[in-house]
Amino acid sequence: SAKPKRFTNPPDTNLYFPSKRMAKIHFFSAGYCTHPACVAVRGAGWRACEFPARVFLLEARGRFWLWDTGYANHFFDATHGVYRLYRWVTPVYFSPEEAMAAQLAGQGLRARDLSGIVLSHFHGDHIAGLKDFPAVPLIASGEGWAKIRRLRGLPALLKGFLPDLLPEDVESRLLAAESFAVQRLPENLKPFERGWALPESGGEIVLLPLPGHAAGHLGAFVQTDGGWVLLASDAAWSQRNFRANRPPAAVSRLIMDDAAAFQNTLSQLAALDAQVPVYLSHEFEEAS
Repeated sequence: SAKPKRFTNPPDTNLYFPSKRMAKIHFFSAGYCTHPACVAVRGAGWRACEFPARVFLLEARGRFWLWDTGYANHFFDATHGVYRLYRWVTPVYFSPEEAMAAQLAGQGLRARDLSGIVLSHFHGDHIAGLKDFPAVPLIASGEGWAKIRRLRGLPALLKGFLPDLLPEDVESRLLAAESFAVQRLPENLKPFERGWALPESGGEIVLLPLPGHAAGHLGAFVQTDGGWVLLASDAAWSQRNFRANRPPAAVSRLIMDDAAAFQNTLSQLAALDAQVPVYLSHEFEEAS
């Protein structure tokens, strides 16, 4: 499938006067980390590669939702004490202008213009910018939130969770994806059969569980003018994980919520029609 464009100021995007008929996906990156390639793709070698923190702005029926937030300066504030190990294992590179609040402001879009922020899961590189979006509704797996909400210290770190990244009012703002209406998916998206319709998206954005990587890990099918697209988040770190049967290295299981479920999700991605584009949050690039 086509690789997402990386840009901060899409030249062909007018956020206030869209001409599309179906949902649209705007692509952004908010910082990146580095890590050995072989961790993401078995046998890829020990060279250090860049793993961009991709963020997707979803547009449907005149509304906007942010899919994750990527990194933000809050990440460095939150990685103190035992949590410093997080950025020691995956060194982070980020500049203030890459913050999603700043990038959206450059497009004329403010926090209050968002109908919500969808959190694919609660790892630090996906939630670091939440404090930059006060009062915006947060959408996530209720099951995933229940599993991590009380974790602190080493147990939290082992789950990739940095508690200090969460706004104090997270509980009152959080909407559980499992509470949304169930929507059956079309036949060409098998083996995926159903998901949860994102409210007010007209059925054009359907959230679904992609378990294994993290507690409550979510993906989404988005119906665009070109057809359905799958946002698979961290269900894989490279297209090769499922298209070429080259899964992540065994050591990656140490940070997974459920290694067996992760492998099953890879199998489902492999069985999906190859004509359906799959966008991942961290498809890595070799560091220069």
